[in-house]
Amino acid sequence: MHQLKTSVQIVLGFVFLAIGLVFILLPGPAVIFIPLGLALLSLHFSWAKKWLKQSQYWMRQSAQRVDAWLLKRK
Repeated sequence: MHQLKTSVQIVLGFVFLAIGLVFILLPGPAVIFIPLGLALLSLHFSWAKKWLKQSQYWMRQSAQRVDAWLLKRK
């Protein structure tokens, strides 16, 4: 049962990651699918944990820049 859960998490992680990468090229919610896929994969792979932390850092930086830009406009 544990092996089935692990396999499902890994497959879903790669599926969500692939969907997110497609949504980079096509209009869609890539910022939802890529971190979701990386989060599932980070349960089993250290490279995914590294990329998840990096993507969280990039999203945080982007949000701070948008906040600063919006405050400047007021």
